Amino acid sequence: MSSWKKLLGAMALLCLVLFAVACGNNESASEDSEENTNNNEENGGEESGESSEPYSFEIMANLHTPEVPEETILEEIESKTNTDIEIQWVPDNNYEDRLNTAFATSSLPQAVFLKNQSTFIQFRDAIQDEQFWEIGPYLDQFENLSKLKENVLDNTRVNDKLYTLYQGRPLSRQGLIYRKDWADNLGLEAPTNTEEFMEMARAFTEDDPDGNGEDDTFGLTDRSDLIYGAFKTVSSWFGTPNYWGEKDGQLQPEFMFDEYKQTMDFFKEMHENGYINQDFPVTSKVDQQEFIKNGTAGMYVGSMGDVGSLYNDAAEINPDVEYDVHNNIAGPDGEFGVWAIPGYGNLVMFPKSSVETEEDLLKILEFFDQMMTPEVINTAYWGIEGEHYEVKEDRALPIGEQATRDREVKPYQALEVGEPETNGRYEGFFDYAPKAKSEELFKDNENYLIEDPTIPLYSETYVSDGERLQQIITDATYNYILGEIDEEGFDAAVEEWRSEGGDAIIEEYNASE
Repeated sequence: MSSWKKLLGAMALLCLVLFAVACGNNESASEDSEENTNNNEENGGEESGESSEPYSFEIMANLHTPEVPEETILEEIESKTNTDIEIQWVPDNNYEDRLNTAFATSSLPQAVFLKNQSTFIQFRDAIQDEQFWEIGPYLDQFENLSKLKENVLDNTRVNDKLYTLYQGRPLSRQGLIYRKDWADNLGLEAPTNTEEFMEMARAFTEDDPDGNGEDDTFGLTDRSDLIYGAFKTVSSWFGTPNYWGEKDGQLQPEFMFDEYKQTMDFFKEMHENGYINQDFPVTSKVDQQEFIKNGTAGMYVGSMGDVGSLYNDAAEINPDVEYDVHNNIAGPDGEFGVWAIPGYGNLVMFPKSSVETEEDLLKILEFFDQMMTPEVINTAYWGIEGEHYEVKEDRALPIGEQATRDREVKPYQALEVGEPETNGRYEGFFDYAPKAKSEELFKDNENYLIEDPTIPLYSETYVSDGERLQQIITDATYNYILGEIDEEGFDAAVEEWRSEGGDAIIEEYNASE
């Protein structure tokens, strides 16, 4: 064979080899590409820069508006948190019944809101039975959840373990709303102690504060609620403990303290003199507020934040009406104190029956961690900027129709976790000066709080019988103020409370310390 034929054969063989290698490399590259694609799909596309699939879960929340909200805000929240959420909206007045039914039938969704402390206490046995996830060990993994206030978290612990996230609330909104124009007419300043409070109530009743020459006004408007009406706030001015206090070396209920009786005497004096609506033990909140809005009464003790809505309605009746708010009213001992709530409203827990794995729990906690970012929480709480609110002086000013905001935005406020201090949410801007002042007085109240020492404690008898037993004291308190029983009769009611199970509550709370 000639040399050139040998050369051609060698070149052909080399081409075959190179072709085979190229094909092998292409197959390998194809396999690598397919493997990388599969890996990216398993990892939610994160390596290729694509977003992962939205995480789907359900939430049960209480609804404070007549209608289920439109989903525009929900869609914004889902987009910002990469979630697909189904919310079971339950009307607030039916919420506890629906919650108990879902719990009994093991049909709770993955995230369940409890509407208040009482509901939380009802679930304590289930919590201790480990039917809900303990979340305390996980919070440090999340930048925002780890910011939640420790003192508020402590108020929800069960046996030193944490099972809930909380929706923050001012520790005390309580104070006085009063007719400033009436006070000015009579030369009165805001009361600084309980004596001056009584004098304002007298003057608003007897001295014709509206100047119409008729005997058609009275001082304090109140309702059938010893807690969120006027009684408990005035009682704290007198130095009464907040539900429970220490006496003779042990915890005892507030109504076994002299200051509680002094408060009853104070209300009895107002009632006897006509300084308070005579049927206040059966007056609704709507009717209570109507008295001050229509110019019949001049004093309202409760949440100072109510001044905004009271003024809006009152100004339609009388455009010249003037209100003011005030908090610092000292008792007979010269000291001011005001009762505090535990610092939370709604609580959210995670049932093990529906959150089956730790991985699922962490994904749901991640959602709530993202809810604690200004971008997301402002959307949930205030709506869409430019459509539902605008920013003024670094605060949120609602715009548009109130009915629209109630329909589209307000229900989602129930999903908030934390408070402006921890989640960065805008606080509200208020053109009405007394409303803005009330927000500042909420913060001032925190310097004078009377805490409830039993919040972290547990009494099985209280859970089972506390509501029934409290009715004995509630009835006796009203009957004493109305003059239907005397001090001996009230003491007899206390003894009935003790014998019917109260002593067991005292014993259990003290053993739980």
